[in-house]
Amino acid sequence: MTTTSAPATRSHTRTATRPLLTCVVTATPLWAAVALSQAALREGFDITRHPLSALSNGSLGWLQITDFLVVGALLAVGATGLRRALLGTPGGTWAPRLVRVAGVGMIAAGVFVMDPADGFPAGTPYGQPTTLTWHSYAHFAAGSVTFLSLIAACFVLGRHFGRAGDRRYALLSRVGGTALVLGNGWAMGGGTAGTLTLAVGVITAMLSISLIANHLRSTR
Repeated sequence: MTTTSAPATRSHTRTATRPLLTCVVTATPLWAAVALSQAALREGFDITRHPLSALSNGSLGWLQITDFLVVGALLAVGATGLRRALLGTPGGTWAPRLVRVAGVGMIAAGVFVMDPADGFPAGTPYGQPTTLTWHSYAHFAAGSVTFLSLIAACFVLGRHFGRAGDRRYALLSRVGGTALVLGNGWAMGGGTAGTLTLAVGVITAMLSISLIANHLRSTR
């Protein structure tokens, strides 16, 4: 009977982990490229007044919906790579779980589309709707889960790298989490251009996680 040696098993696990980490690495560039290009080109969209989620409305809304679904799936699947790479280390259990929850939250945000508002898509009355549909409430709930999970994942990763003595990635993680806390807090408080600060916070948090996944991929 043929048996597989432990070194061969570990080698196979490392080989299988790299593509999973690549999913997390590519998530942020894809999200930012699709969302920001639409923000710049779609008629009536103003990133200082409209959240990126609003891009799911209109005739081209399928582009942003697909962005949510694909990027969410990349994070949810790629979290397995983070779990393998961080196995047995501080934060090695919770950081991958939180990234997976963030991915599932993004998928839900793509399934449940927020209501048109404040002049977007073009032809929509200015101002906020007097009532919201159930799927708009579901979208906001999914967004809240995603934001909180990304924030927590960043700070858990910051603790991981801090305890490992890697100040650069500890700082990167904490900057990502802090940016989203501040960006979301400013937006929720009704601050000027809050949708812009929220977009910057989300992309910064996601970027920090993608850069960390790339670091873990290169060190395996």
